[in-house]
Amino acid sequence: MLKNKSYIGISFIVLIFGIYAVPKIIDKIQNNEVVRGDRLDKVNPTTKGDEKLVKIGPAPKFELVNQDNKKITNETYKGKVYVLEFFFSTCPTICPKMNASMLAIEKSFFGNPNFGIVSITIDPLNDTPEVLKKHAALLGVKSSNWNFLTGDKAYVFDLANKGFNLYAGENAKVTGGFEHSGLFALIDKNGNIRCRKDDFGNPILYYDGLDKKGVRNIQQDINILLEE
Repeated sequence: MLKNKSYIGISFIVLIFGIYAVPKIIDKIQNNEVVRGDRLDKVNPTTKGDEKLVKIGPAPKFELVNQDNKKITNETYKGKVYVLEFFFSTCPTICPKMNASMLAIEKSFFGNPNFGIVSITIDPLNDTPEVLKKHAALLGVKSSNWNFLTGDKAYVFDLANKGFNLYAGENAKVTGGFEHSGLFALIDKNGNIRCRKDDFGNPILYYDGLDKKGVRNIQQDINILLEE
């Protein structure tokens, strides 16, 4: 008899727990809060502070000449957020897509004095200041903070490959005679390369200038840096 009373008591407790707890568990599932709690939130914070962009390190210094035959250096962009790419004006493959992406970025931030773009040619023998000026006009560039830069070929290749680690090279076997990445570098107001993390929490380093998602991501992150 005592045993039966114990079973009845336990069953009553389970019933009370079910009436009290089950609706709350269901509510948490419906509101996607089932894995949240004070302890978990402390381990994996979801605050905006956790979403800050990664600081990779100082961007390489550079000194080149722009489409107006004026000297442009990294100091020219001090206090500005800017996007940097390597390209060449006669590129028949990925550059047209990169141009379109960069024009979309220019349009998004046009008129903002704290934002700029740097496009460095990897074919300086052809891309003189005069050629680059015509190229900018052909693209429809409007921003005074978008500089198309040229200089010594060895210097440019060293800047791309050793400075930014953005591949650029000559290859007579490929269309156009040059190879380069379609990636964009994002530099903050203090001259540091910045980026977001991928889905696994690793820094992406650079942004895909050939992909709509990459362009959208860099536009979002430019906004973040402009507010810092």
